[in-house]
Amino acid sequence: MALPIFPPTEDPGPDFASLLRRSGLPARHGDVPIPVRHATTVVALRFADGVVMAGDRRATEGHAIAHREMEKVFPADRFSAVAIAGAAGFAVEMVRLFQVQLEHYEKVEGVSLSLEGKANQLAQMVRQHLPLAMQGLAVVPLFAGFDLRRRIGRIFTYDVTGGHYEEADFQATGSGGRDARTTIKLGFKDGLSRDDAVELAVQALYEAADEDSGTGGPDLVRGIYPLVAVVTEDGYSTVPEAEVAERFAALIERRQTEYRLRGTVTHGGGEPT
Repeated sequence: MALPIFPPTEDPGPDFASLLRRSGLPARHGDVPIPVRHATTVVALRFADGVVMAGDRRATEGHAIAHREMEKVFPADRFSAVAIAGAAGFAVEMVRLFQVQLEHYEKVEGVSLSLEGKANQLAQMVRQHLPLAMQGLAVVPLFAGFDLRRRIGRIFTYDVTGGHYEEADFQATGSGGRDARTTIKLGFKDGLSRDDAVELAVQALYEAADEDSGTGGPDLVRGIYPLVAVVTEDGYSTVPEAEVAERFAALIERRQTEYRLRGTVTHGGGEPT
């Protein structure tokens, strides 16, 4: 298929979504079956060298588990990441269009967008989705990346109208977002190391899954664990699943010890019953 040719007054420039619309092609984020699958909890937090982003793997249809291995954290480009919560079909298609948009802009302009520019592009896509959001098919992403100009990690959050706001240190969204935010708030401090930030993200998702039925915790039987990614000046990378599994195993062991000790105290200091 040949690329269309536009007169100078109608050139869409580096805007890929506008190129689709002017070409008469659909720029929507695709159709999803009814009932709609929903993605749930995702988190992002800053650390000394960049940002950590993580998401559970569960997708739900009402009160039923629709999928146990859904990916909710994606690279937007080399130095940024996007995580999704909300109507899963639309959210995944929005991410794909966002990835193509950033690549298209860089090829047309010869330079990549600034981190603020990327956040603005995603905000426009969320705003275009507002009519469907008003029908209950909301998509609420998290966006984070490493700012090559400021040399720091930055986090942006969104609402269904396309409004976007920069977060100073951390954010979480989705059905378990409140519990995840509370956990991060209690453990966050400025200048966290990479390992401490990953540990805190893992703990936040564990606590969210413990309180929210829509959030999936570690599935030890199937070997399914939340997806965790890191963005630094070296770019986007995924934390190895073996490391994530090891951190969850250590966390669960600590909690089991705490419950055993609590049972000992409850029963007057004797042997646990």
